[in-house]
Amino acid sequence: MSDATAASAARAAPAHPHGERASASDWIAVAAGALGALIATLDISITNSALPQITGEIGATGTEGTWISTGYLMSEIVMIPLAAWLTRVFGLRNFLLANSTLFIGFSMMCGWSSSLGVMIAGRIGQGFTGGAMIPTAQTIIRTRLPPSQLPVGMTVFGLTALLGPLFGPVVGGWLAENISWSWCFFVNLPVCIALITLLLAGLEPDRPHWEAFLKADWLGIIGLAIGLSSLTVVLEEGQRERWFESQMIITLTCVSLFGMALIAISQLTAKKPILRLSLMRNGSFASVNIIVFIVGAGLYGISYLLPQFLSQVAGYNAQQSGMVMLLSGLPAIMTMPILPRLLGKVDSRALVIVGLIVFAWSCMLDTTLTAQSVGDDFTWSQLLRGVGQILAMMPLNQAAMAAVSREESGDAAGLYNMARNLGGSVGLAIIGTLIDRRETFHTAVLRESITSNSLKGQQRIAESAASFFAQTGDMAYAKIQALGQLAEQIQVQSTVITYSETFWLLGVALLACIPLAFLLKKPQPGAPASAAGH
Repeated sequence: MSDATAASAARAAPAHPHGERASASDWIAVAAGALGALIATLDISITNSALPQITGEIGATGTEGTWISTGYLMSEIVMIPLAAWLTRVFGLRNFLLANSTLFIGFSMMCGWSSSLGVMIAGRIGQGFTGGAMIPTAQTIIRTRLPPSQLPVGMTVFGLTALLGPLFGPVVGGWLAENISWSWCFFVNLPVCIALITLLLAGLEPDRPHWEAFLKADWLGIIGLAIGLSSLTVVLEEGQRERWFESQMIITLTCVSLFGMALIAISQLTAKKPILRLSLMRNGSFASVNIIVFIVGAGLYGISYLLPQFLSQVAGYNAQQSGMVMLLSGLPAIMTMPILPRLLGKVDSRALVIVGLIVFAWSCMLDTTLTAQSVGDDFTWSQLLRGVGQILAMMPLNQAAMAAVSREESGDAAGLYNMARNLGGSVGLAIIGTLIDRRETFHTAVLRESITSNSLKGQQRIAESAASFFAQTGDMAYAKIQALGQLAEQIQVQSTVITYSETFWLLGVALLACIPLAFLLKKPQPGAPASAAGH
């Protein structure tokens, strides 16, 4: 580390002697970081519920509209690991103020857009600037709070990671239904003004260090930019494009592999690689990242699965589905006062194991779905899911920072948050493929079992035809309606079976992470932060 960079890190990370409590400015900085992370994670999914209105207004098809979400994710996942380096270059305060201001500009650009191109450009800009706010929030908490108060800060950060994706579709759906889809973006204006105010009050002025810019690992930066962005598009669009039947997917896969190769070369040639993969040699930190990768897949996977099931099977609209989704947020809000004490006194490994078991249990409860299942049938699984997510995520946030030194916290935060978001993208890609293929399989199996020789099938068609004949008086038309009704019921049943299988798969994946939890490093209360990684 250069002298200038070391001096910058020292200013950003004041040493807290044992027993010292954080100052008011420290807590203001923590609040700023948490607010920035919340708005960044919220904007990942805030457009999901409003996509029909947005695509209709800007003249895009449903398939084209998916790029509104993909554009954000593509740029965000690139920025997250770059944030530590850019913080060293520009200074933490300058970097966050610039990103907050640009985030407002890109949000306004999205809200006022009248074409798909402008909308996607604005969403890419939002992803870059929003992605910077996620790891920097974790870095602020790690460097501004003494060890005794670190659990409180990590609880606040963990809540943003849980509540952002949860509230996004709910807030977006409500705004689109009751005001206008543009307010999915305009709502960022007052929030970012509050964020800028907190940043000015909580962070001390700092100066840029351009030598860190000139001496950067440009090979790794280029590899990271093209590798991760291409990989995200492949994962997000692969199923819609029929994977390797699409020339676009083949091309982007090759570009992604080339980018990964550049990253690998930079690890061997750069004095300070932009992506500190050497941190993964730390067994505890590597275990945290693998677990958070799977938990991220579960977190984003459930956010996709549950609304889809409620829409397709129960006939819920976005707002009704959102109310069911909010149930999992109740445990997080209710346990907020006691979580910091729990994190400080209970072994983080035990909390993570319990969290994984409860999260997996909630998934297993949803393997008994039927075609008659509605929102009320998800009450217990959603409440358990909220408990499991918070018990798993909160200790993981703390364990990630406890596994590295204070000086490594910025790079570690980038890798940790990248692993969570990448897990979400991979999880959604696998889930999308699984649903598409298993639904087709189950539909074919059910149709084969209901043939003209099936007595129950014949009886069901005859009963339905008689019912429709009583209404219309046309037997030919009644039989057509009866067959159509049977085909629809087969489709619903195959959907229910497929979603049950997907919940089961998520539960098994979460349980498979339990052995890794034993490798986590438990933070020592009152231990010097700089010793955490040793």
